[in-house]
Amino acid sequence: MGGLLVGAGTAVVTLPAGAATEAVRDVLGRSAQVARLAAVRSTTAPDASAADDRAADGDETASRGSLRAPVEEPVVAHETLLSADPPVLALPPGLTMVDVESGLLAADVPERARQTFTVVPGSDPGPGTGRVRTIRVEVEDGLPVDGARFAATVMATLNDPRGWGADGSVSFARTDGDAELRVLLASPETVDDLCYPLETEGQVSCGRSGNAVLNFRRWVLATDEYAADKAAYRQYLVNHEVGHLLGHGHETCPAPGALAPLMQQQSYRAAPCVPNPWPFPAP
Repeated sequence: MGGLLVGAGTAVVTLPAGAATEAVRDVLGRSAQVARLAAVRSTTAPDASAADDRAADGDETASRGSLRAPVEEPVVAHETLLSADPPVLALPPGLTMVDVESGLLAADVPERARQTFTVVPGSDPGPGTGRVRTIRVEVEDGLPVDGARFAATVMATLNDPRGWGADGSVSFARTDGDAELRVLLASPETVDDLCYPLETEGQVSCGRSGNAVLNFRRWVLATDEYAADKAAYRQYLVNHEVGHLLGHGHETCPAPGALAPLMQQQSYRAAPCVPNPWPFPAP
């Protein structure tokens, strides 16, 4: 799969004939939905303010440095040329195929969305033999997110062989009904409301009171140390905040050059450890 830039930063991906993955085919099938997405007003993200080391267990601390440059152009909807051979998919400005597969439909971050949530419909049984914990996945209304793809990313992360169930203690099943745990994707100011009295400052996430509240800013931008692998950061974010719901507190880097413990506050800094998104990383 190749890519180039055309126009005002729109990425075009050419899909080799007969080689499109099921995930890509699914993205193509959703183009009509995305094409109806209205232009989103541009937002300017401030420099990340570093929360202090007194942050209580359950919150995450933002990485230092500039989050991103101001976005001055409206969101451009997908254009899918299904009649082309091979087919061509035009991605929204600032997004990669990996971003789209994680559920993103636009790179803009609204500071506050509608403060109401939609439960992603559907259910998936928990694999493995551990205690099954039910999860309900929700997305704040007004965020440019494909809920089904976001939910698939969450569940694939939680039930990964390197995840919390690697020791056979737990398995995660998704439901759209009553659930023990909730994973919510929310705008920065809504995160602040839901995480209070923890001080997330519009920058970070939290896991408390049965809710893993993921900050949409972090889902889009990741952190400096994860900039080259945003998919890994998203795995870290899901695993870390759900880890709090399972009773795990914060940990610190054990030694320079070691893998960072998952429960280290890596949104602030993994160094001198190496970034790691898994509770049981492969040797």
